[in-house]
Parts: sequence; C-alpha cells; structure tokens
Amino acid sequence: MDHMPAITHEVAFLLLIFALMVVPRIVQRFRIPAPLSSFGLGMAATILIGQFSQEGTLALLATLGIASLFLFAGLEVELADFKRGKWTLLRHLAFRSIVLAALTFLAMHYLAFSWQVSVLLGLAVLTPSAGFILDTLPTLDIGEEERYWVRIKAISGELFALIVLFVVLQSESLESLGWSSAALVAMIVGLPLFFMGLGRLVIPHARGSEFSLLVMVGVIAAFMTYKLGVYYLVGAFLAGFIAKLLRKRMPSLASEENLHAIRMFASFFVPFYFFYKGMGVPAGALTMEALKVGAALTLVGLPMRVGLVWIQRRIIKGESALASLRVAAALTPTLIFTLVLASILRERFQISDALYGGLLIYAGMSTLL
Repeated sequence: MDHMPAITHEVAFLLLIFALMVVPRIVQRFRIPAPLSSFGLGMAATILIGQFSQEGTLALLATLGIASLFLFAGLEVELADFKRGKWTLLRHLAFRSIVLAALTFLAMHYLAFSWQVSVLLGLAVLTPSAGFILDTLPTLDIGEEERYWVRIKAISGELFALIVLFVVLQSESLESLGWSSAALVAMIVGLPLFFMGLGRLVIPHARGSEFSLLVMVGVIAAFMTYKLGVYYLVGAFLAGFIAKLLRKRMPSLASEENLHAIRMFASFFVPFYFFYKGMGVPAGALTMEALKVGAALTLVGLPMRVGLVWIQRRIIKGESALASLRVAAALTPTLIFTLVLASILRERFQISDALYGGLLIYAGMSTLL
C-alpha cells in the first residue's frame, strides 16, 4: 500500500505521454494543428485535475521541446538562400521594421503601454513562427519557388524578432545591455570552438554521437541565454545556426540524417511544451473580455499581415495575385513565437490576463488559417 501513490503517479505520467502523442494526431484529421491540441489538453488538465504532481518533470520536458525546436530552426538556415534573395529580403525586413515601429507607436500612444511592452506586442502580432511553418511547409500545395520565399521570409522574420527581443529584454540599462551583449558575443565565438573540440576529442572515438552532442550543446546554449534573461530560444537557435555554418568542416554535425533526427526529437518533446504552457493559463484569460481582445487582434492583425505581404510580393516581385496570396497565407502562423512572447509579457511585464488570453486566441486563429 505504501507504494500505491508512486505507482499512481507513474501510471498518470504514462497516460499523459500517451495522450500527448496520440490525441493531437487524431484531432489533426479535423485540420486542428497538434500544438493547439496539446495546449488545450494542458488547459483541460488544470481544470479537471488541478495541480499536476510531476510539474518539475514537465518543466524539464517542455524546455527540451522549445530548445530542440529552435535548434532545428537554426539548422534549417541556408546562407545560400539568403544570398540569392538578399535585396528582396532586405526590403522585406526594412518594411517590417517600419510596421513594427508604427505598431509600437500606436500601442504607446493609444494603449499607454511602455515602449518595451509595445515592441513585444508588435513582435507577437507580426512574427511568423518559423519552426511551425517549416514543419508544415511540405504539406502545403504551393510551388517550389513559393516554398523558397516562405522559408527564408519565415526564418529571417524570426531571426529579426530574436535580435529585437534580445535588445528589449536587456534594455533596463546600458550596463545590462553591454554585459549581455558581451556574453552573447562570447557564446558566438565559443560555440564553434566547442563544436570543433568535440569533433576532435569525442566524435572520432564515438561514431554516431553527433546527434546527442548537438542536442546537448543546444540545450546548454538555450540555458545560458535563459540565464541572460532572453529566454531559451535565442541560444538554441544560435547553436543550430553555428552548427550549420560548420557543415564544411564538420559535415556529420549538420548532416541530413542529423537534421531529420533533430526534427523527430523535437516532434516528441514539443507537445510537452504546449501542454505545460496550457496548464499555466490563468482563469482571467478565459473570460469574455479576453475573447474580445483576441477577436480584435485577429480581425485587425491577420488581414493587415496578409495584405502587407501580398502588396510587397505584387510590387517587388511582380507575382500574380494568387501566388502572392499563397505566400502571404503560408506566413500567417505565429503560434510558437506569440505564445513565447505572451508568456514573457505576463511574467516580466505583468500584462493583464485578458490581454494574455487575447494573444493566445490570436495565435490559435492565425495558426488555424
């Protein structure tokens, strides 16, 4: 009898793993993305059973999920793709900067938010979720040229947002920004050396260890940037990006096999991230006020984002109206990045539960589209 509670907890955890692996896949037949299902399961678990006894374990699994997802996003970066479309891409990022500045001004002037909150809200509304988009890109009925532009615009948009996020979160003082920037530069310099050291000391004597070493470095880098106050995703993305840059020197590190393995690893752990975040949704985020905020963000934000990309493609690239619309629609999902920014805004800047809930609704609607 003394062992019954422990057995019950283990069985409950096994049932949770089964539910997260199976239920979202079943629900996908109704065109509901798996991350949304996992998030909903987390909310339902909190309502039905309350506090989960294994919350520490869930937090660890959630960290592995978000770190591996952004590690994969970093590995997907192809510098040759950026060189091919660099001028179009630079105009796209310049235009995005102007739109972000305009949204920041409007939020400060009409909603009385601080400039930090205003910038992060703008990023939450505008930034495509590259990890989710790249994962679903093969299933979209679009041409190869359109896939190329969707891929590099999603990655460049997220990279731009990560840089802005770093500056905003370290903007409390010039001293804080300086020290954090120095630490980030040290990471950028140190990660290639660390990878090459592992390539000389470990990989030749342990064939097949590239995957585990890459995940290990990605998680360590994610934890380091979290300690810097800029969340896990910056370090994980950076580790993946640097591993890709070292592909000529260490071809096995960012090989196609490793890329596929990281994708599979992330697909297993990412549901825990969404489930864990779903468990943390406060009651105030499930009110009619939150629904109104989410509806307003969706009705204004989605047509604005689709329209802006559509106009850019029509003017800059001279594409047909339908091709421009396909690229614009494929770039609408903001699920992961909006969820991360909503959590940061709630934890560090104490935004209202209604606004937090509204951002969750917007993220869900943009992803369902």
